[in-house]
Amino acid sequence: MSKYKEIKGFKVQTLASDTAASGLASATWASGGALNTARTWLAGAGIQTASLAFGGEEPAESGKTESYNGSSWTEVADLNLARYALAGSGTYTAALAYGGYAAPSPRAQTEVWNGSAWTEVSDLNTARYGLGGSSTSSTAAIAFGGDAPPGVQAVAETWNGSSWTEVGDLNTARKEIGGSGTSTAALGFGGTSEPPQRANTESWDGSSWTEVSDLNTARQAMGSGTQPSTLAFGGGATGVANTEAWDGSSWTELADLATARKSIGATGLNNTSALAFGGNAPPNTITTATEEWTSPSVFTKINLGQVYYNSGSNAFKVTEQAVPTGAWASGGNLNTGRNSGSSAGTTQNTGLAFGGQSSSALTESYNGTSWTEVNDLNTGRNEASKGMGGTQTSALMVGGSPTTVVESWNGTSWTEITEINTGRGNNMIAATSNTSGMIMGGEPPPSFSVDTEVWNGSAWTEVANLNKGRNNGVGTGTVTASIVIGGQIQPPNAAGQEVESWNGSSWTEIAEVNTATRSAGLSGTTNTDTLVFGSNPGASAKTEYWNGSSWTELADLATGRGGIYGFGSVYGAGAAGGTPPATIASTEEWNATTLNKTITVS
Repeated sequence: MSKYKEIKGFKVQTLASDTAASGLASATWASGGALNTARTWLAGAGIQTASLAFGGEEPAESGKTESYNGSSWTEVADLNLARYALAGSGTYTAALAYGGYAAPSPRAQTEVWNGSAWTEVSDLNTARYGLGGSSTSSTAAIAFGGDAPPGVQAVAETWNGSSWTEVGDLNTARKEIGGSGTSTAALGFGGTSEPPQRANTESWDGSSWTEVSDLNTARQAMGSGTQPSTLAFGGGATGVANTEAWDGSSWTELADLATARKSIGATGLNNTSALAFGGNAPPNTITTATEEWTSPSVFTKINLGQVYYNSGSNAFKVTEQAVPTGAWASGGNLNTGRNSGSSAGTTQNTGLAFGGQSSSALTESYNGTSWTEVNDLNTGRNEASKGMGGTQTSALMVGGSPTTVVESWNGTSWTEITEINTGRGNNMIAATSNTSGMIMGGEPPPSFSVDTEVWNGSAWTEVANLNKGRNNGVGTGTVTASIVIGGQIQPPNAAGQEVESWNGSSWTEIAEVNTATRSAGLSGTTNTDTLVFGSNPGASAKTEYWNGSSWTELADLATGRGGIYGFGSVYGAGAAGGTPPATIASTEEWNATTLNKTITVS
């Protein structure tokens, strides 16, 4: 007779450790051999298993040099000039040390290491300390940023093996800047401009610097690796443990250092193998600690919905996507910063932003990395439909300040179609395509509208009114199940918390959002799974998640703003543009974490 388990059961894989998205995602820091001399503001050259540490502050200027073999440090010949806050390039047998500070002034001295001794060679053109440097070669390096009278520097110089040549400046002057790469393909990131601490990242192509995606955490950063594969760790005003990896387009937060610290020595070939040594740990302790970063070459790929048994922790687990564990990270900038426009797009990599302040007709399309200008609206306008306006290839632009004009987007161009019955601006929209959607509320002078109109692809039909007149809220869903959130409510003519749900025939007031909101951004396509972020006035950074019954506050935007172009889902969203205090061009991307959750059996 067959057993129930044999009929209905299924096999569960046994794993020694949790699944991971990649080897990098499962990488960790582990203790290495301690430096012989504790110091901070030191430089390094080489890779994790063959590194050189030189210079620094003990607290007096240090000229000490130590060589690492993958397990321990050995003292070797000192620098000719003891100094701290210098930069380094090359390998542990052929290194370059340049710049730094030796009382009473910044220094321009450059020294070359041949595997046994340091030799002075040609000076930098600009003496400075706290500069960034990069290169795996001692004969082809680049130095950038730093500090020297009269202040923080943007100057950059390249080394050809015998002399330094001034090249194009950084876009943002700063000191204590992290660096990686080569003399023709480098990355400069973080730093400080006295104040503030910086998250800016710039890419060097051999002739000029270009601003790219920011670090997630602004700080004076250290780094290692080549330009498309870099690690930034530690830094900050007092010392942090944060680690971030650069993949050529954006930074991703990974496992923290065991010891939070700043002004660290750093070496490494890429973002999968690095060494962190020395530095200053809170509250103000100069350390000898060394940590090794390793990304495993063998791991089990994470799969959403996977069930397995972790033999190491003796637990059954399931892999799920958890919205509350998400975070915002930098994305590509709009070509034209603006606010108060309309948007569409159901994924993080398929955004559409159109219209905006000063009656803009601009339309831009987002691919998850950068924005591209496409065909303009026929009628430029702002303060039009807010919320989910469709998809990147099939969207609606409805009304505006106030007007009855409606335009349809087919993925290539805009076409004027049947007008709405009541002209209004600042209305809310819930559209799934250019043939199915609805608008609600808005502002036909001099009142706040309660009107709702449904679009069937050929005509607009007036249906049941909202319970409360409002404008500048956001909406999403379908013509039979939608939601409208916040806005300026009448009364009391102020940003409100009120939320209403549509069942295809009438509106019902449901659980209020935690924080009053207007001119917010939105992602999500259903009335039971939605993110709302930002708000004006007040330039809010708050993010809230609606699960169909209640609101939960999640991680804040990096930049508080309202008048946002929002798009995507609750698992991957985008927030572009906005204001105040000035018109914003930046984009932030929301990513919900895929994690392994223990199954509780009762």
